[in-house]
Amino acid sequence: MTLRIGIIGGGLMGREAAACFGRWFALENFPVQAELVAVCDLREELLDWFSRVPTVELRTQNHHELLAREDVDAVYVAVPHHLHEAIYCDVLAAGKDLLAEKPFGIDLAAARRIADAVKASGRFVRCSSEFPFAPGAQRAIQYIQSGALGRVLEVRAGFLHSSDLDPTKAANWKRQSATCGEIGVMGDLGMHTVHVPFRLGWKPLRVFAQLQKGYPERPDGQGGRSTCDTWDNATLNCDVEIDGHLVPLRLEQKRMAPGQTNSWYFEALGTEGGVRFNTADANSIFLFDYQNGQSWNRLNLGHAMTFPVITGGIFEAGFPDYNLQMWAAFAAERAGALGDRFGCAMVEEAVASHELWQAALQSNAEHKVVTL
Repeated sequence: MTLRIGIIGGGLMGREAAACFGRWFALENFPVQAELVAVCDLREELLDWFSRVPTVELRTQNHHELLAREDVDAVYVAVPHHLHEAIYCDVLAAGKDLLAEKPFGIDLAAARRIADAVKASGRFVRCSSEFPFAPGAQRAIQYIQSGALGRVLEVRAGFLHSSDLDPTKAANWKRQSATCGEIGVMGDLGMHTVHVPFRLGWKPLRVFAQLQKGYPERPDGQGGRSTCDTWDNATLNCDVEIDGHLVPLRLEQKRMAPGQTNSWYFEALGTEGGVRFNTADANSIFLFDYQNGQSWNRLNLGHAMTFPVITGGIFEAGFPDYNLQMWAAFAAERAGALGDRFGCAMVEEAVASHELWQAALQSNAEHKVVTL
């Protein structure tokens, strides 16, 4: 079976996707072949970049031309947030399956309209979230599902980087609410932080949010200055119910986190055990042990992927590997071959994330706890 893919949005993540398909043969005994056949972007220089991909038969500035092709089965859309709703709905109306970039629309209303369009179309749709496919994240999920935590006491998840600490960095569309959305960094990074908790059934009941803005102005890249009005840091203190107990869940999404580059982390503590994983130490996972006093034991993971690859187990994994695993999960689930493996973020989870971001905006504005 061959999955023929079109990309709308040939920037950073569009090219990362192309790189995934270029090394698809690294997957061992995988039931689906993936082939990039068409690309759309408004910038000629990006379209020119895709000329090096031999399977690409169409490079266009008109996404309707891409969607009209019969040889496109599924489309990956990686465009600014304010364009999500219109383009996602165009993809569905054209009868294509969709891997949508987060946050699945610029706001909650848009996410719900997209979800309605998905239901009406009957197409297979998932939302992008790569980091839970890291070996350490998968090991942490398995550890929790085994019951090793005992009664869950506390959960934390976050995605931290320092890209906005430099005041001379030029503004882009992520720094304006009109294009990024009022939710700011929560829309940009938040799907990564909630994907695992949501999949484990841990959805917030209440939230108290602390939101921060960084520099109000930045260079516009053309010799002038540009206003920046989006939230750069978001800390969400939530309640979730786990086995009849209220448990604190702390979610961090930050563009201004000193000392961080691009670190995704997840940790959970319980009465009988604990687990920690951080991509800043990507080859290791920490498990808590009570048997010989209280100690954190570090385990080296190697290249232990959910979908086996040719890469030797002694090697360390990185973002391109997580991205390939996410795409493999998308292709496998679409083909009915996912089994009991962890899957891409679902439409319902994407909408639920928007419900949380909307509550967080209200909480921050009113300085109070908001019930979802």
